[in-house]
Amino acid sequence: MNSWKFITDAVESLNSNKLRTALTMLGIVIGVAAVISMLAVGQGASSSITSQIESLGTNLLYVTSHNQGSNPKPVTLADAEAIVNSGGAPSVLAVAPSVQSGIEVAYEGTSTNSTLLGVTPNYATVRNESVASGRFITQQDMDNHATVAVIGSDVVDELFGTSTGVLGQKIRIGSNLYQVVGILESKGGTSIGSSDNQVIVPITTAQVRIITRSRTYDEVNLISVAVKDPESISSAISEVSSILRSRHDIRSSEDDDFNVLSQEAFTEAATQITGVMTIFLGGIAAISLLVGGIGIMNIMLVSVVERTREIGLRKAVGARDRDIMLQFLVEALIIGLTGGLAGVLSGWGISSLISKIAASSSTTLNAQITVGSVLLAVLFSVTIGLVFGLYPANRAAKLEPVEALRTE
Repeated sequence: MNSWKFITDAVESLNSNKLRTALTMLGIVIGVAAVISMLAVGQGASSSITSQIESLGTNLLYVTSHNQGSNPKPVTLADAEAIVNSGGAPSVLAVAPSVQSGIEVAYEGTSTNSTLLGVTPNYATVRNESVASGRFITQQDMDNHATVAVIGSDVVDELFGTSTGVLGQKIRIGSNLYQVVGILESKGGTSIGSSDNQVIVPITTAQVRIITRSRTYDEVNLISVAVKDPESISSAISEVSSILRSRHDIRSSEDDDFNVLSQEAFTEAATQITGVMTIFLGGIAAISLLVGGIGIMNIMLVSVVERTREIGLRKAVGARDRDIMLQFLVEALIIGLTGGLAGVLSGWGISSLISKIAASSSTTLNAQITVGSVLLAVLFSVTIGLVFGLYPANRAAKLEPVEALRTE
């Protein structure tokens, strides 16, 4: 029996019971669609998070406090000034210390929860922030502890509903009113939140009026450090660490009460996390493929029982055990392959729907279907069909012709 004959006979057999074939194939379709869509969402989330981190600026270092050692000290404004003014960090271009806190912002009876950032004027340059209208925080604002604010587009939408006429209005933060002097350019939301939902004030104002520090007045949450070029990242880390060790009276790197991390480290960590998440989601989705494989085995076993007499006739006219086995394996292969292809199309549709839902909620999440994930899912579905079709095919091949012909 030639290969084409195997295929035509298998198609004819499957076509004789369309509903049962479709229901058997449905398990494979659902499994492949789940694998494709979950891998696409994971890949999209990874790209979204990575682009969000990179949008914060290039060649960046992040300095934070690390409470360890016998007498840990917080990172302060004075530390930030020492990094650029001491002359000990020639690889550093600029620094931008900042404090951060969750806060409720209100305007004429309407309120919203936002992220408050207290920053210096350098923050806009170092962290790649720009205003769509108005201005950013100035040195004069810092010197005067001015009650002014630059707000994100999400805050504008929540409090005002429109960006028209917002500049000059006063919003309430805590017990004080702050004049809106600028609106940040929208960067859009991501799977880790929206960068547009923030309120920026002078760091001196935040430290005096809004955020209470338990240890020292000029303590900051983060110092963002702009480095000259990517090749200077390692030397900049060494220079910044040396300056802070000297200021914090630290003799060994093992006793550091601060962390100095590069943007590359954040990107790598985010990529690893999303990679694990993608594998986890894909693994869970793949379980449904196994369920679909069990369905194939079940139906093929039923088919063997129903076609016992047919098998006996085939053997009686000269069909070999190998021919019978291949006949049933081809049927299982067709179910797996067709279900896999249909699952790919379904997965593409689900991924597109997820991207549209994310876009409607102002979150940037473009589910990305790769050639590798498609090939993997289809190959897996075909393998499932063959593996779970092997036992029924072997059982059919082992039937004795005389006993098979006796079957009613």
